[in-house]
Amino acid sequence: MEDKSGKSKLDLEAIAKECNLFDNTKLEDVVSKIKALDDKYERDDLVTIYNYFLSVCKSPNILSELIRFEDRFRDKSSLPVLVDLLLLQQGEDTPDRDEYTNVRVMCAKAIANLKDTSAVNSLLYCLNNKNENYKVRFACADALGKIGDKYAVAPLIDVVKDENERSVYLRESAASALGMLGDLRAIDPLVSILETKQGILDKFTFLKERVIEALSKLRLNDNQRVFNALKQSLMDESPQVRINAIEAIMESENPDSYEVIKPCLKDENSEVQKNALIALYNISDRDILDEVINSPEYSDHLKMEAVTIIEEYETEAGKNE
Repeated sequence: MEDKSGKSKLDLEAIAKECNLFDNTKLEDVVSKIKALDDKYERDDLVTIYNYFLSVCKSPNILSELIRFEDRFRDKSSLPVLVDLLLLQQGEDTPDRDEYTNVRVMCAKAIANLKDTSAVNSLLYCLNNKNENYKVRFACADALGKIGDKYAVAPLIDVVKDENERSVYLRESAASALGMLGDLRAIDPLVSILETKQGILDKFTFLKERVIEALSKLRLNDNQRVFNALKQSLMDESPQVRINAIEAIMESENPDSYEVIKPCLKDENSEVQKNALIALYNISDRDILDEVINSPEYSDHLKMEAVTIIEEYETEAGKNE
């Protein structure tokens, strides 16, 4: 059948039936038939077909596969149906909402890939709903960071600051999103977490890691409060937090970075020592490596690391001659 323009008009319902979309057929068989559509239709037609399938399909497993197919094209015409699925606006006969959790998470990720700011309000709606599944809220926070809309900054800050938030993972995702957004309004709430949660090796460890990463992305080279908070983090009970802080201080280009990091060469954790040595080498030159090798103050493990770096340095230098 053709429309008035002479273009082929798709019989979407017939195509759905051909793919056994409405039958209780094995998932593998349905997916195989949907995949075979690639050989019959051009890109624009495939997008139209996927959008229709997403709007009428009720099977969470099939919907998950359809979102994967649709996400290959990243066509903005898919945004309305993805948003409807995210908000679960499928009608009164929608089955148990929990069955659609993974589908909705995938929708948030697909929406992020479209980078369309018109989806921000829907993502914020899910993010701010404390009765929502935390996986969905997590995916929405991440999507907001990737889309990059400044309107999302204040709600994400609220999530990061909310100590009553049941999901610390959501606060981690919100912190990461703020780093991606790069808005300076995030400085105070992010730094406050480092200032008030020092020395606690508990569920907040990963949150502090994400906060430090976010602050690094903000590139706050001249902010003394941020530098001081990172400096305090070098004494955190979590080795990974200390490592993250070393990297952030190295990248800060603060004139005191070298002296602040150097005591970490004697850290009780060998990985922290190693990262401190690499950071100091990047900030200065080979002299720190020679100092470590020749001084009895440092561990044998660290001396070996210094030797390894020198060997790599000399190899590179030889190549460049």
